[in-house]
Amino acid sequence: GRRLITTIRARQGFNTALQKNLFPHRNMSAQVDTVEEKDPRTVWTVGQNQPIPFDDKKSWTGYNPAALKESGGAYGLMISTVIPRPIALVSSVSAEGVLNCAPFSYFNCVSHDPPLLVIGMCINGRTGAKKDSLVNVEQTGQMVVNIMSSWYLNSANHCCGAFDSSVNELEVSGLSTVPSDIVKPPRVGDAAVQMECEIVEIKPVKNDQDVHTVSIVTARVVKFHIHDKVLTETSTEGKPVVDWEKINAVGRLGGNTYTFVESGLDLPRPDRKV
Repeated sequence: GRRLITTIRARQGFNTALQKNLFPHRNMSAQVDTVEEKDPRTVWTVGQNQPIPFDDKKSWTGYNPAALKESGGAYGLMISTVIPRPIALVSSVSAEGVLNCAPFSYFNCVSHDPPLLVIGMCINGRTGAKKDSLVNVEQTGQMVVNIMSSWYLNSANHCCGAFDSSVNELEVSGLSTVPSDIVKPPRVGDAAVQMECEIVEIKPVKNDQDVHTVSIVTARVVKFHIHDKVLTETSTEGKPVVDWEKINAVGRLGGNTYTFVESGLDLPRPDRKV
């Protein structure tokens, strides 16, 4: 509990300053929450119910995705309910050698043996065209997944722009590059964690109208690159671990809202000794 409180207090100043830079129009005095100096683990006993903290505890509204089709409401529900989502900043290269970089929050790891990542690369709903990243991985079978951190959020977010396929987003956004060891696409030099990947499978998925709307890309990590400064003090050559406080990873919420990993709580599994 003490580590949790200390962590939050130590990071409040940093994150307030960071958000003042990113969001100068906001009233930051309203952004800092009060934290009680009490470990959540001390106020719960096995079998005790932990109810929804709202007055009306039985008021749920059901939504059928098909009924939200016309309004586009399913999109808003998906990205505002599955939160926070990690972000894969994907660097890739076309068959012609044009570099591309784009962030994807339909992303996660799904296995460590082998180390697998999965990304949902949606088709452009307005044009029906595939995103450049998807075209590139289909052509080359390679990409690099870079983990987004707060210090280069603005540059990474700029890669979201609707650039022509001939444009190198890494260049226009000010991101630096580092050559990869195995795959052709470069790594983002501003990222503390970079993963060289080879594509395992690309699964096109269609909606109820038989329209291709997303491709599920499964990729295998063939080499990790971790900046020494974000490793934990107890990391060893055989067991490297990234310190979440040092990497200050960025996640996605609903709408255009990002979030920062600011606090954590060590809560052991019930089948293991502390």
